[in-house]
Amino acid sequence: MAKAVAKSARKPGAKPASKAAAKPAAKPAAKTVSKAAAGKTAAKAKAKPARKPALTISMLKPSVNNMTVRVFTRAAGLDHAETDVWGHTRSPAYMARNPAHLTPMIEDKGLPRGVLWESCAIMQYLSNKHGLEKFYPKAPAKRAMIDSAMFYLIGTLYPYVARATYPALGFPQYAGEVGHSDAHPDRKSEAQKAAVAAIAEPLEVFHSFFRAGKPFIGGKNPSIADIRLAATLEFLGVIDYALPKWAKEYMAAIEKKLGKAYAGPAGDVRGYIAHVRSQAKA
Repeated sequence: MAKAVAKSARKPGAKPASKAAAKPAAKPAAKTVSKAAAGKTAAKAKAKPARKPALTISMLKPSVNNMTVRVFTRAAGLDHAETDVWGHTRSPAYMARNPAHLTPMIEDKGLPRGVLWESCAIMQYLSNKHGLEKFYPKAPAKRAMIDSAMFYLIGTLYPYVARATYPALGFPQYAGEVGHSDAHPDRKSEAQKAAVAAIAEPLEVFHSFFRAGKPFIGGKNPSIADIRLAATLEFLGVIDYALPKWAKEYMAAIEKKLGKAYAGPAGDVRGYIAHVRSQAKA
């Protein structure tokens, strides 16, 4: 009886047991295949080269001209990559593309020569290309005021700022400037002091005429002219220039409005200024 029971116990259980073993075995095999397929897919995904940003910016971190474009592209949310070209702007490779050896310089397929320099021109071009009316309005009258503010800045205010700050920053002066010449140090010092004294007048023009009671030159939001002006004023920190209260509040408002887009590039300029000042004290 024991044998019979044992046999009957084994026989009925044999088939189900083999089927049960077969079924579960098939599922792990399927899982193995799917994992293998997933592995191949993942491998292909990893092997795929990273997409190259549409816009490339060659820049120098300590420069407010470069800071202008770096802030703008971030604030506008443009897909871009930055290349620090410190020490390379006079290289044959760079000058083959940019004979003016200037920064910032952008590379973009839509440009006739493939590259463009001058911070204001770059912001105008990118605003036009991407329809960024928030920063550069299309309405002729509003746009004219933005253009006027920028041209007044680069033609009048910035030369004063450059004369006042470049000697302290260790930047080379422009050809024709006293600071660039072999003039006596006293002459250079006099030119620097005269530039510092001259800053107040054009600065007040931005306050009373271009802003005229508005938060920014662009109205409720910073325009490309505002970004250029705020960046320019950053350099005055190296000579402890006494900015008027409105200018300090204006710069703080722009940084608050643009957030990290402004703070990041501004931090590079401020960091360089702090380094220069610490070296001067040492």
